[in-house]
Amino acid sequence: MKSTYLTSVFALIALLLSGCEKDFLDRPPKDVVDADYFFNTATDLEVATNDFYSMLPTTSVYTDDAASDNIVPLIAAERVRGGRIVPTTRGSGGWSWGRLRDINFFLQNYHRVPDEAAKRKYSGIARFFRAFFYFEKVQRFGDVPWYGKVLEAGDPDLYKARDSRKLVIDSVMADIDYAIEHIPAEVKLNRITKYTALLLKARIALYEGTFRKYHGLGDYEELLQQAASASEELINSGAYRLFTAGGPSEAYRELFARNNQDPTETILARDFDSELGQHNLGYLMTSPTQGAWGITKDVINSYLMKDGSRFTDKPGYETMEFYEEMQNRDPRLTQTTAGPDFKVYGEDSPEPVNLNGTTTGYRVIKALPSRDQWSAAYFDIIIFRYAEALLIYAEAKAEMGTLSQQDLDISINKLRDRVGMPHLDLAQANANPDPYLAGMYPSVDQGANKGVILEIRRERRLELFNEGHRWDDLMRWKEGKKLEQPMLGIYFSRLGAHDFNNDGTPDVYLHDGNASGAPKEVSTIINVQQRPLTNGDSGNLNPFQLGGYFDESRDYYYPIPIEDLKLNENLEQNPNWE
Repeated sequence: MKSTYLTSVFALIALLLSGCEKDFLDRPPKDVVDADYFFNTATDLEVATNDFYSMLPTTSVYTDDAASDNIVPLIAAERVRGGRIVPTTRGSGGWSWGRLRDINFFLQNYHRVPDEAAKRKYSGIARFFRAFFYFEKVQRFGDVPWYGKVLEAGDPDLYKARDSRKLVIDSVMADIDYAIEHIPAEVKLNRITKYTALLLKARIALYEGTFRKYHGLGDYEELLQQAASASEELINSGAYRLFTAGGPSEAYRELFARNNQDPTETILARDFDSELGQHNLGYLMTSPTQGAWGITKDVINSYLMKDGSRFTDKPGYETMEFYEEMQNRDPRLTQTTAGPDFKVYGEDSPEPVNLNGTTTGYRVIKALPSRDQWSAAYFDIIIFRYAEALLIYAEAKAEMGTLSQQDLDISINKLRDRVGMPHLDLAQANANPDPYLAGMYPSVDQGANKGVILEIRRERRLELFNEGHRWDDLMRWKEGKKLEQPMLGIYFSRLGAHDFNNDGTPDVYLHDGNASGAPKEVSTIINVQQRPLTNGDSGNLNPFQLGGYFDESRDYYYPIPIEDLKLNENLEQNPNWE
């Protein structure tokens, strides 16, 4: 059932007050009016917290990977190119605090309502959003000032220094624990519940625990334990399970491409409707002049063979052409990128091979909707889903050194069961760590669990591909230099015609300036002078020749705006952003 977010609390208050006879300038301050006139009923609390839902991401969930090593767009993101600069304007670059004031104002006044059940629930939701707000700030800036109250003019805390990362995270964890305790354990697709709070806690604790571990900040063990415990509680609740409709060859794609989410696996989703709310994701995923997203070759290489063996162990894997490399792989591969027999969602006939709308030749089809939504889309966007809890549980236990085969069987191997893949074996993974993955992640824990940690990272990258986690994963693992590894595309052994679906008819033709020899049947023609290959007339498509850049001494954090530093002399800029 579709639901629409309720009116913002402040918009509603404005309507309530519009009939007052007093001149606007003679009215009491807005905060005083809000508290006196608004915080009276449970409905008031619901309306107020509904305003906080605008803090949740929308399309950025499915676009953030295009600013990572997972996807190469037409124009590489600043953070991938190393092109970030110190912003000038106050409150820009993510250093904005307006929504925090709204949350703190609510928490300062909600107690006026006499309904105890409502106070418990909606104060829990408010503290969920404060935890969400501050988690994003810590991810972006590290140390930030903690404000647990509404600041008025003249309050000395307006110009306080940044509090330590550890103090802020302690406060965040207190907020999310309060939310878990006070929000009801309901299954509601478009509303924050106890289960949403459990997953957010697990996400925060895993991020911070691994960030501290790999950045040498210490005190990470308790956070990893909290990540494992929160995800385990969600798993044991039985409230959610993996979506399997359509079987191994269809379920994973169906989960994201369908119009309407349901609460089988999806814990929280953004609700869209063809009449009430649309977005542009279909357009970004298909337009050759806008997104033109292309999956990078090392993502494609990371998918296992159908029998569980490693693709990158196969002789000559680097020079396999498209049809061959797509055979007998993890079924998620061709539910994430267009395979040899790709069919548009909802259609029965294979789509002609089209490499014009993708920089690397590997099209993104995960969350690609039906053709009628390619200009204006209205499919729901998943924000939190159960699969993430399974991945968090396994990773936290592995990083603590307490992972067992049973742990894998209730987490990672459930994900593999969905697509009919063999189970991950703990002993085997640790006995034979994957050298291909080890080359991606040189900072990985070199202890006894190195092999299984690498395999969990493989699983996380592929399962959560294009869901906005990749950049944060690289940051917490201290693997920023991964962005400097080549971001390549499909391999071509030569110029000329290529048969992508092995039906005897050429689909793609490569030339170096003269396309006169192209067979009339081909659906894509590539001029390698415009879309170069790594070796001139052969090699991989190379859409990002300049390559990524990452400064280890600077780029794990964002800079604070210049005007904010001038207004508050107690603030210090992040290292090497001066």
